[in-house]
Amino acid sequence: MAVPMAFFGLFFGYPVVAIVARGLREDGRWDLTRAVEVLTDPLMLDVLGFTLGQAAASTALTLALALPGAYVFARLDFPGKRLLRAVVTVPFVLPTVVVGSAFLALLGRGGVLENAWGVRLDTSLWAILLAHVFFNYAVVVRTVGGLWAQLDPRQEEAARTLGASRPAAWLRVTLPALAPAVLAAALMVFLFTFTSFGVVQILGGSRYATLEVEIYRQTAQFLDLPTAAVLSCLQFAAVGVLLGVHAWTVRRRESALRLVDAARTARRPRGAGQWALLWSQLAVIAVLLLLPLAVLVERSLATPEGYGLLFYRELTAEPGTGSTFVVPAVEAVGNSLAYAAVATVIAVTVGGLAAAALTRRAGRLVRGFDALLMLPLGTSAVTVGFGFLIALDEPPLDLRSAWLLVPIAQALVGVPFVIRTMLPVLRAVDERLREAAAVLGASPLRAWREVDLPLVRRALAVAAGFAFAVSLGEFGATVFIARAGTPTLPVAVARLLGRAGELNYGQAMALSTILMLVCAAGLLALERARTHSSGEF
Repeated sequence: MAVPMAFFGLFFGYPVVAIVARGLREDGRWDLTRAVEVLTDPLMLDVLGFTLGQAAASTALTLALALPGAYVFARLDFPGKRLLRAVVTVPFVLPTVVVGSAFLALLGRGGVLENAWGVRLDTSLWAILLAHVFFNYAVVVRTVGGLWAQLDPRQEEAARTLGASRPAAWLRVTLPALAPAVLAAALMVFLFTFTSFGVVQILGGSRYATLEVEIYRQTAQFLDLPTAAVLSCLQFAAVGVLLGVHAWTVRRRESALRLVDAARTARRPRGAGQWALLWSQLAVIAVLLLLPLAVLVERSLATPEGYGLLFYRELTAEPGTGSTFVVPAVEAVGNSLAYAAVATVIAVTVGGLAAAALTRRAGRLVRGFDALLMLPLGTSAVTVGFGFLIALDEPPLDLRSAWLLVPIAQALVGVPFVIRTMLPVLRAVDERLREAAAVLGASPLRAWREVDLPLVRRALAVAAGFAFAVSLGEFGATVFIARAGTPTLPVAVARLLGRAGELNYGQAMALSTILMLVCAAGLLALERARTHSSGEF
């Protein structure tokens, strides 16, 4: 536990506390006057109300559309299922700026919807909600579907044999078993949408703002650190409550159910009802998930002279006077791959040690440690990124100009995914195997190498792949600390979208397409290595 605790204390706790203290301390003393003013400001209360409201609406809409999809992936066997599972996961690992760009191309000015029916939905609540469904569909399918696939179908069949109808058997047998997973998925979706930044900023315009967007405005535009600090504390408290409830549901799910091999539960669709459900979900996936990605690709090829590779060629051009970059934009691809590779090594090392500690020990201290390691998923990335600039600016931690700071920020987001992927597999290893190795004279290190590693190496590969994909798309903190000469792909896309002109917009679509293809290729590789016990995702 020592290494993960030191890592999170130094690169998460210290920067967050530093920026909050900078905002709420005056003349060496804590001053809560500003906190009272902010928390009673009607405008800030409106921001909080919108944040909660859109998160609740996004969660409800995502569950309504994705739960049938969870059943399809869990219980039905059909050609292309593995490929489709990877495809629906691509939006989840895409940067929020890319998701916003895709929906802007679909719903915004000159978008497909306006050209076809004369309707624009950008700067509307519906655009935000649909983008959140696009982003979080895989969370429900992976979390609920992963458990659903391992529930013994004979329990429901026994209820039907005893006279229960199909709906009654599902309500009384299957739904209670799935309830912890559904609640866990709902809490995760609420968490991600509660802290939404890129999607709301691009699609909401100046009309809508979540706490995360408001923290960014107060920090980067108005330099009002006290207000940003109060909003960060408010967000931090809400996220802490959500993660506590999530940890409770995960523990309940792990201990209360007897599971079977998922390979035995999936069958070919039978009857008109199952075929109709399958085709309806394929239609939902095509419209909500594939269409925005297809529009993204189409816009990257639609040049003023017709379809071509002009925008892709412009990515390799040397920047001129007034250019968005000081280096060719295509260098962002190499920068992102290099940063993500280093971040993956850090995340797998820290997350693997944390998962091992959580496996071997129990008690309130370790449960609190587990919740602590999940906090970066729900804490304002803007707060963390700006905290880096404020806290890590003096020896021996003067890292503001160090290239390593970007992979560290990315690894903070990747570590929770490594833990959630490896922890169920490590807990499934029979403790008696380790004890037998110890009796035969193996040291703890050799026992881990000879017993645990062969059993968890596929889960380790999946964890590394997810950490790489998530690191590749990290934007909130990286936008503060990425240097002008070494931008990452998400930062480059955001910079291009922030500049007027068709050429800048086209290059943003081209870079977004490249990032999407890299993520898709990585997820397809993960599906080949994936085991049914490889964690929640």
